[in-house]
Amino acid sequence: MTKVFIDGSAGTTGLRIYERLAVREDLTLITLFEEMRKDKQARREAIGEADITFLCLPDPAAVEAVDLASGSRSAIIDTSTAHRTATGWVYGFPELSGQREQIMNAKYVANPGCHASGMIALVAPLVSAGLIAADTPLTCFSLTGYSGGGKKMIAEYEDPHRNPLLDAPRQYGLTQQHKHLKEIIAVCGLTAAPVFCPIVADFYSGMEVTVPVFSRFLRGTEQDIRDLYRAYYQGPLVHYEEPEGEGGFMSAAAYSGRDDMEITVTGNQDRILLTARFDNLGKGASGAAIQNMNLLLGAEETAGLVLG
Repeated sequence: MTKVFIDGSAGTTGLRIYERLAVREDLTLITLFEEMRKDKQARREAIGEADITFLCLPDPAAVEAVDLASGSRSAIIDTSTAHRTATGWVYGFPELSGQREQIMNAKYVANPGCHASGMIALVAPLVSAGLIAADTPLTCFSLTGYSGGGKKMIAEYEDPHRNPLLDAPRQYGLTQQHKHLKEIIAVCGLTAAPVFCPIVADFYSGMEVTVPVFSRFLRGTEQDIRDLYRAYYQGPLVHYEEPEGEGGFMSAAAYSGRDDMEITVTGNQDRILLTARFDNLGKGASGAAIQNMNLLLGAEETAGLVLG
């Protein structure tokens, strides 16, 4: 029986991973009493006993946890930002070319960021195929539900006496120094940083990441992008879809509660919209982490995940 430890199981991502794994009969969860959750020795022992350890912690605590894991046999899946571009870590987006095999043989897997997952899914194949240059000036706007901000933001949005400014969408990352930019640039192979505009709105979970592209920057056509996505993403977790009728709208909550991602292409021959829709807590966090665990274990990749 595979033993799994979630270091940081009280956070939003950790809780969802725990809920998904607790019902699986092929796993045993190692848990610590509440008073021992921050005890270094107790955590060290739990990691040492585990086959798989999830780190659902702030960056400094995740770095500390990796030190605690030194010498253990446990494979590490880190959901923090700390190791996403670090040497010796495999980036945990299996749908990228050759990435699935690397994850299956990894000891250290860095789970992608939620916003980053959408933009990387849209841009990395285009750069790799030569449809856009690495120095193409790109922009991205990304809508997310408030659960992406963790327990503190959830409490703010669900407070009956909350600030009325929370009633409308709020843009952030205004200094263009968002923590996901580093992995976006590295994994996509970009040489120019995109303009990145994340927006949080008053819905619990879901994400819609859109990258607009002018056709003059394309080394091909709008149809070439569609054909590439259709061949590159054949599911079940990331799949290309022709846009379905929503009355001319695309809801960022369409994939709430799910662990898969939809890729679409809209716009026209001159101005093209590339869009990824998924759940910020699903393919954007806990669902991706469980997918990576399944690959490490040689299990069915979609085991324990919600698809449709």
